[in-house]
This record gives sequence, structure tokens and C-alpha cells, in this order.
Amino acid sequence: MGFTKPPVRALKAANKLKRQELFIQHKKVKDKERREERYRRKKEEDRNPGLRAARLAKNKAVTLDQKRVWDEGDDDTLGSIVDLEKLRRRRMAQAEAEEQAALDAEMKDGEEDDDEDHDSMLDSDDEEDDEARQAALERQREKRAKRDNSIAPSTTSTNLDLTPSSLALKFPTLFTDIPPPEPKILVTTSLNSTIHDEAQLISTLFPNTTYIPRSGHRYAHKYSLREICKFATNREYTAVILVKEDLKKPTGLSVVHLPSGPTFHFSISNYIEGKKLPGHGNPTNHYPELLLNNFKTPLGLLTAKLFQMLFPPKPEFQGRQVVTLHNQRDYIFVRRHRYVFREKRATEKSIVDADGTEMKGVEGIRAGLQELGPRFTLKLRRVDKGIGRAGSEGDDATQWQWKAKMEKDRKRFNL
Repeated sequence: MGFTKPPVRALKAANKLKRQELFIQHKKVKDKERREERYRRKKEEDRNPGLRAARLAKNKAVTLDQKRVWDEGDDDTLGSIVDLEKLRRRRMAQAEAEEQAALDAEMKDGEEDDDEDHDSMLDSDDEEDDEARQAALERQREKRAKRDNSIAPSTTSTNLDLTPSSLALKFPTLFTDIPPPEPKILVTTSLNSTIHDEAQLISTLFPNTTYIPRSGHRYAHKYSLREICKFATNREYTAVILVKEDLKKPTGLSVVHLPSGPTFHFSISNYIEGKKLPGHGNPTNHYPELLLNNFKTPLGLLTAKLFQMLFPPKPEFQGRQVVTLHNQRDYIFVRRHRYVFREKRATEKSIVDADGTEMKGVEGIRAGLQELGPRFTLKLRRVDKGIGRAGSEGDDATQWQWKAKMEKDRKRFNL
């Protein structure tokens, strides 16, 4: 005879040994029922595959990213949490509605004028009206297609075309129509630094970089960040990166866009150098490709634009190196890989689109990745308009600053 499931109140017996025995018996019966239910469900789903699809759709986990909340309204200034892509689509829909209303009113006025001036029985007038209406519709379709092509097709890639005009006016050195110069970066450390090797590894992540360690000797001149930026500007550097440390580990990163700012302050966590990564590779001097993922708010686009200015606009594809900055829940994950195209193995599945259909043109091709390092995580802490807080006068010196109360609602993200 098998075990019978004891009542729940029996699990609270006074005797310890009896409680243990009843609990083991209760757990065995519970596991048996669960196993039988699983096999019964499997048989039903084998007979009817639609039941499995419905169950998986119902049991789909809902993450914090899917629960993300946005600010309502059309405020696209720095510090607001709005989805610029949705905001732009809403404005486009309103503009199209206004254009359609104006076109309908124009057509109606034209028809009334034609009724007054011409005979309504003439077919030529109707043909002219149809041609004018068709031409107007074609112009609207062309405008709509042009707008749709400017939106990034990927759901995670960052589209810098969505940058609001208020952000471009506030930071004209970053958002300018003039082609930016070739990036030339100066990397240094804080005073009395002991992480020269780590700072030099971080400097290899950015092309055209010069690393200069700062001396902490008592007779050495202790240059401030503003003096270093002035020195770098005179020598045509485009950015200065200051690596901060604590307990002999890199803990912070200050990035100054020259000649006049802005300054971004990041904290560093989970730093792992390349040689400690399993199966790591050695980087080369080729210009890498840059991937900016999931920057959607005005502050996120400003941060993405800063990183874009640190890399040359024309990568060297023969190096097959990619630097990825993936933003998720306001944490920026920095990774560097080398990719290689290879043939598909027999055990690998086919690549499918979002709708589940097999993607055309990549049937027998796969991409292999090898991480080069270093690997670390950034979090934006403060944005200053000039070179540090002393770089701007008045209350506008600090444009944005992270505060602990910002994480009170875990579904709100700033980037």
C-alpha cells in the first residue's frame, strides 16, 4: 500500500519524531501528485499542441523591464523619464491628423468653388480633383515613409535621431552639425594611485588614447582636473578620462568632453580584467565597432552621445572587434568581443524572426564570439555642464545627479 497524505494539522504534532515522519510522508505524497499531474499534462499536450502554447503564453514571466513606467506628457528635457520614440510617434500622428484635416478642408473649399464656377456635369473637373487628391496622398505617403525609415528598426538599439532640440541647445558641443574631429583621449588617474595597470587596460578600450600616470610625490605639482583639461585642450585632445580607485580597485570614471564639457561621473563595479576571463583573446589596435543598446530617455541619449564621441566613426572591420555598451535598469554593461563567421553545426537551431519564421539569407552561417576584456559595469552618478562642478557658475553647474530616492519605485529608470 502506498502512502496516504496526512492532514495538515497532523504536521503540528507534539512529538518531534512523529512530526518528522508525517512531514516525510506528506512530502512524498505531494511530489507523487505533482509528478502524476505533469505526466497527465504532457499526454494532453502531445494530443493537442495548442494547449502547450497557451500554457507557455500564460506562464510567461513578467520582468521589471516589461513593467517599466514612463512620465506622461510631452516634457523631453533632461531629467524627465519619457520614451522619446513613443513621444515622436505620437507627435507624428498628431501632425498627420492636422495635415489630413487641412487637406480635407482644402479639398472641400475647392469643390465648393468648382460648383460655383463650373457645371457639375463636366467629367474633366472630377478627374482633376481625383488627380490632385492622389498627388496629396502620395506626398503624405512619402513623408510617412521618410519618418519611418529614421526610426531604429531594432528594439534595443539606440536611435540618436530622436534627440530633442532642447538637449541639443543645452549641450551644443556634443550635438553639432559640424563633423567632429578624430577622437584623441587622455587617460589619467587620481593622485597617489596604485592601479596603473588597470587604468592602462581601460585606456586600451578607447582608440587613440594616451595614458599618463599622475605623480603623488610630495615635491610634485598636484594638477587639478581643470588644469589637466586645459593642458589637453592645447594639445588637441577631445576628451579626458580620470580613473578613480578604492582599495586598489577601479571604482569610478570621470569623462570630460573637451574643450568646455560636459563632465560625466560614473561608478565602476564588477571589474574583471581580460586575462581572468575564460577563453579570452588579446585585442588588436583596430578601430572597433560600437553598439549602444537601450538608451531611450533624454538623459540616456546624452550618455550614448558621449560614448559615441569617444570612438572613431569609421571602424576597421578587418579587426572584427566590437565594443558593446548595454543599458539595462540604469546599469551600463561594458563588453568587448571579437567575432568570427563560421558554418552552422548540425546540432544548432535555425535563426528565426520575431514572428517565429526562419530568417532568410543566414541558413548556414553562425557568428562565434570571443571576449577580449576588460569587463565592468558603469552607473551614471552625475552630469555637470562644464568641467566639473566648478566649470559652470550658478545653479546650472550640475545638470543631473543620482539620488537614493530615485530607486524607491523599482519600475522607473532614468536612462
